[in-house]
Amino acid sequence: MHDPADGEEPHGPPGARSDPIDGEEPQDPPGREERAVIRWTAGLKAGLAGLAAVALVGLAAPYLFGEAAQQLSGAAREGVSAGHWLGTDALGRDVLARTLVATRLTLLMTAAATAIAGVLGILIGTTVWVAGPRVRETGLRLIDVMVSYPAVILALVVAAILGAGPVAAVLAIGVAWSPAFARLTASLAASVAGRDFVATARLLGVPPYRVLTRHLLPNIAEPLLVLLSVAFAGTLTALSGLSFLGLGVQPPAYDWGALLDTGLEAIYTNPAEAVGPAVAITLTGVLAGFVGDGLAAGSDPRAGRGRDGWSPSAPVPGRRAPDGALLVVDGLSVELPGGVRLVDGVSFHVMPGEIVGVVGESGSGKSLTAMAVARLLPDGVRATAAGLRLGDLDLTGRAEPARLATEIGVVYQDPSASFNPALRMGGQLTEVLRRHRGVGRAEARERAVKALEAVRILQPETVVRRHPHELSGGMRQRAMIASAVLPGPRLLIADEPTTALDVTVQAEVLELLKEINTAEGTAMMFISHDIGVVGTLCDRVLVMYAGRIVEELPVADLRVGRAAHPYTRALLAATPRLDEDEERGPLTTVPGRPPAPSARPGGCAFAPRCPVALPICATDPPAPVPTGEGRSAACHAVGVPS
Repeated sequence: MHDPADGEEPHGPPGARSDPIDGEEPQDPPGREERAVIRWTAGLKAGLAGLAAVALVGLAAPYLFGEAAQQLSGAAREGVSAGHWLGTDALGRDVLARTLVATRLTLLMTAAATAIAGVLGILIGTTVWVAGPRVRETGLRLIDVMVSYPAVILALVVAAILGAGPVAAVLAIGVAWSPAFARLTASLAASVAGRDFVATARLLGVPPYRVLTRHLLPNIAEPLLVLLSVAFAGTLTALSGLSFLGLGVQPPAYDWGALLDTGLEAIYTNPAEAVGPAVAITLTGVLAGFVGDGLAAGSDPRAGRGRDGWSPSAPVPGRRAPDGALLVVDGLSVELPGGVRLVDGVSFHVMPGEIVGVVGESGSGKSLTAMAVARLLPDGVRATAAGLRLGDLDLTGRAEPARLATEIGVVYQDPSASFNPALRMGGQLTEVLRRHRGVGRAEARERAVKALEAVRILQPETVVRRHPHELSGGMRQRAMIASAVLPGPRLLIADEPTTALDVTVQAEVLELLKEINTAEGTAMMFISHDIGVVGTLCDRVLVMYAGRIVEELPVADLRVGRAAHPYTRALLAATPRLDEDEERGPLTTVPGRPPAPSARPGGCAFAPRCPVALPICATDPPAPVPTGEGRSAACHAVGVPS
């Protein structure tokens, strides 16, 4: 499970682009995916208010209009008049009063049918994923077969078996709509059932019903709520259809469907008799649709953000990037909607052809910083910056997707999660070229083959015809690098690209990245936990802690241990060195843990763990101060005699 506070980003397909959006909180409880907060959109408010009004009519109408609905006026099939706004039926009863009174029974039957469909479908859809493989396979095939039949046909079959009447109609519609819930639930549960927290729960012997209620359902609730509102409208129409066909409510009881049936008998003599129930059915269905659309839009984290998730901030004083810098980041902050800052005012630059390493512990904000530059922030995260520019491209505005996709390449940590397992490699490698470069299919495929050759993949013509799972981990990572550099980006972001690889393949990938940088002149941001790897690949290093850059130094200084900030020195001391001649003894560890984003101190975040902390460190956050040419450190103790 991802946690923005940990600096880990969800991985997307190559070339994908999205804007910073809202929704996730840091440090989720175990076994729970963070979900977006439902926003009260105008459509959702209108739909709920309308349905509340209809429900109020259903509660009050039998008491207010019950007598009028049964009273015989003696004027059968009378047209619209001052006394009867929708006329009268065949027995002289007021059509408007009967339509209002029928609201209660119609809503009760619709709610009951929707509840049955939801409970039965969700139970089936989740059970197939907590049961064994054989039950799962059989259940999924059964769901597919049931979904292939229209709900109305299934309802007619069930109603014919159970007989006519309101109870039979409710059961028939509930059973008929349950496959839709089962199909959606099974699809959603499939994406959750394979997560590590579900596997851990099973390993610990958590009963299946607990896995279902604690781990599966909470993580798929939002789309199911949307389907419930849509199903409400569908079951309303289906129930009315059964009553219209004589399989639903039977006289003397009546619902909107039964009234519509009798109204259509007089459509040529008194059209208004059919208008009342028809309008009631349509209006209630539309209101339920508003609720569904409102829930879908309100739960979409992108719905509540500003222009595109970026807001300007004040420029950072004293910070100016060198002339000719390719990437300029000025005062970049990343925060959650509640104001919790995950990255706090970082500023740096990357020169053309330069490899800048970003290193730090988990939760330091390394990946979030890089993904903010790439416009690939996870849901629920919003970025602000005084300036963020890649050459002449302003990344704080609404940049063209074509430029984002072609000028910034991203190499993700886990290529198995970044490539679409259902598509062949060739189509995924050439997607950006064909969509944004206008390259034809044959030429794009030829370029993809050459790119795979460039990253030293054997038999590239065969590889482009394979699916991702047919490649080894090292080959997938090489293919990911080929995909990232294929459009010719000016900036390559490598987000811990060697973490999931063994040592031998890791060295090959690092060598490959260095070759690409040398041959193509591509600037690069290299994200890593491993300060040793950063020291072998990069030209310059940014050390991050608790969402801030605490030190910037050339890699030559890093290699010889010439660091000014106590945190950087602690990282170096905790890194094993194989080139030391003498026995070094036990590795040094950094005491304590980084603070949670919501609990960071007002002063220096490293102060509780710092061996040289001063009283001012607890109250005032340190500003970066120059420590030499191309070097700076954010530390009050820099330059203070120990």
